[in-house]
Amino acid sequence: MYKIISASKDTYITDRIINNRYRATDANTGQAGTLDLFKLYGEATLTGSTNPIELSRILVKFDLNEVKKLHDDGSIDITDDSFMASIKLHDVYGGQTTPNNFKCIAFPLARNFDEGSGFDIVNYSDLDSTNFVTASVTNGVVDLWAASGATKSGSLADASTIDVIISGTILGNGGTAETLSFEQTFESGDEDLEIDVTKVVSASVKNLIQDKGFLIAFSGSYEQDSYSYFVKRFASRNSANTSIRPKLIIKFNDSIQDNHEDFIFNRTGSLYLSNIVRNELTNIVKAADGSAATGGNCLLLKIQTGSFYRTFNVSQVLRGTNRVTGLYSASFAISSFGALYNHVQSTGSIEFEEIWATTDGTKSFLSSSITINRPSTFAIDLNQTSYHVVTTNLADRYKATETARIRVYAEQKSREVVLRKTPYEKKSQIFHKMYYRVRDFVSGEILIPFDTSNSSTLLSCDSSGMYFDFYMSSLPRGRAYVFDFLIVNNGYDTVVDDAAAKFIVE
Repeated sequence: MYKIISASKDTYITDRIINNRYRATDANTGQAGTLDLFKLYGEATLTGSTNPIELSRILVKFDLNEVKKLHDDGSIDITDDSFMASIKLHDVYGGQTTPNNFKCIAFPLARNFDEGSGFDIVNYSDLDSTNFVTASVTNGVVDLWAASGATKSGSLADASTIDVIISGTILGNGGTAETLSFEQTFESGDEDLEIDVTKVVSASVKNLIQDKGFLIAFSGSYEQDSYSYFVKRFASRNSANTSIRPKLIIKFNDSIQDNHEDFIFNRTGSLYLSNIVRNELTNIVKAADGSAATGGNCLLLKIQTGSFYRTFNVSQVLRGTNRVTGLYSASFAISSFGALYNHVQSTGSIEFEEIWATTDGTKSFLSSSITINRPSTFAIDLNQTSYHVVTTNLADRYKATETARIRVYAEQKSREVVLRKTPYEKKSQIFHKMYYRVRDFVSGEILIPFDTSNSSTLLSCDSSGMYFDFYMSSLPRGRAYVFDFLIVNNGYDTVVDDAAAKFIVE
């Protein structure tokens, strides 16, 4: 799963000195097209101040209810190693001077903030909340920052009296306080901001931290030194270019790797069983009293041919620490030696009966078949293979609210052609390291990259071939896109960028 959540509100606050007369601490920039981060040292004069410092700080919030919903329905597990949440702000260089060699830091906010309606970023003449002094106004009640500029920091236990949280005990880590500030170094100055905030998002999902957004600023030493950093500029959620608006990126490896189509002797593989009732995954009812097959070792799988058979325990599929409703699997290996050796050597494969049943074997739920093959052994061939890849069910248009299951057919172009006299559905080859990305059809911009680290864009495999689920809300509306694919096979990376027709998100 690779899901992009757009910002629900953003702004930046500043105490910029205007005309060497006063600070614009009551200015609001909530509707500006950019989020400006700057620090000026001694660039202006102000009565009573020597080398005054002027600075800004960015505030941004994402609706984490979407993440909570995914967690509650078992689509993600925030405790799994593959789960990651990161803030991305896109740099917008407009020919202005930009700083370099600096650090930015992000904190979870302890106070709610208003976006406001201001957009003047020249004279800072628009007055509204939020600003450098005021966090929000609710029903006429003004909530001030605990310290001007949202600078009062503290631990999670002090959240009601501070502006930003810098540490706290979260996720049941034995009472040890964790750092909740996250830094990024900018060397050239034109980089995008990409900060890992997995700890905070996970804690918010568990209701250990209230979801009030984030503050992004220059790291403390850079705000206090004797240098100016002007101006690091990011696109805001009011940017005309919808693809570069602030985003929270959620990554999670939710792929299923089923081996019904490529089970090999002497290698551990996994078989999956799904139980669907009225179009919903539902746990199997295993007895007259209505009890369901749940948890570990709740069913039995029997693999047999002739007098040879083996039985294996079946469990509900684990997604992190959560069990997936209505989905079961067994992982095992079948040896080609012993009683099966001669048959395997002469034919190269054996078709087995596949029986899914209760743990005592008295009631069966599915009888099917599976062909297990011996490993492919050839003379050495180090040539890189080319592939034919198509999406078989891609629609022309999708609603932004849709989650689409995209089916993918892939095969090596060198695959042997088998002629048949009767109609035959040629199945896709299975590639267990195949990833997708999303590219803008017109501009060529990559909106979602191949993710080989967290495997959030890894394709799943089942008895029908390969597929992936895609959240259309991750893409800006009104534009055309295409899916590209990366196949990692035999140590080679092959990118296929002519696999799919374009589609539009409405």
